[in-house]
Amino acid sequence: MPKKEKTNDLEVIRGIAQAAASAYDGALDDEGNPLEIGLKREEGNPLIDKRIMDGFKVKINGTTLIVTYHSDLLLKDVYANKKGSLEDELEQTMVDIVKFLKKQYRKITKNTLSLKEKGEVDAMVQTTSRVRVFVTASKMYEIQNLSGVEDAEVPSEDTLEVSFKKFLDQGGLGTKAKNDKRKAES
Repeated sequence: MPKKEKTNDLEVIRGIAQAAASAYDGALDDEGNPLEIGLKREEGNPLIDKRIMDGFKVKINGTTLIVTYHSDLLLKDVYANKKGSLEDELEQTMVDIVKFLKKQYRKITKNTLSLKEKGEVDAMVQTTSRVRVFVTASKMYEIQNLSGVEDAEVPSEDTLEVSFKKFLDQGGLGTKAKNDKRKAES
């Protein structure tokens, strides 16, 4: 089994960004076929069917990858249980998006992207009319490939230099100086 090359953190972040950037609406693969990500906009014929507005973006916060999905839905689809609940559908969409990101990352960098789930999908449904709603869902993943990046959620440590800490300990803020001869105000 060949050894895996150690990639630096900037290459990992750039690879994720490039993988996400290749998911625009109308993107084609190497054979000229439309990319299949797992989004609703890929269903049906784009020339004769009504277009569905949906897409995703990624953000990186420390060692956490945040995938955010946005879609335009009919209100009857939110309450219908034909495929399961809305949460299950959003969870499956997130699985499809992460699968696509890993596949594109491997294609771009020739390395594997290792992601670990950090919780479940957080969804917010907003009404725009009596017929239509917007759903915004996000899910967090821990990026296992990063080695030198600190997690933003971990509190920072006190790393003051000894000389600066000694200076601060001298204090004096709010106390009267020894050579101050003014009378105290009443």
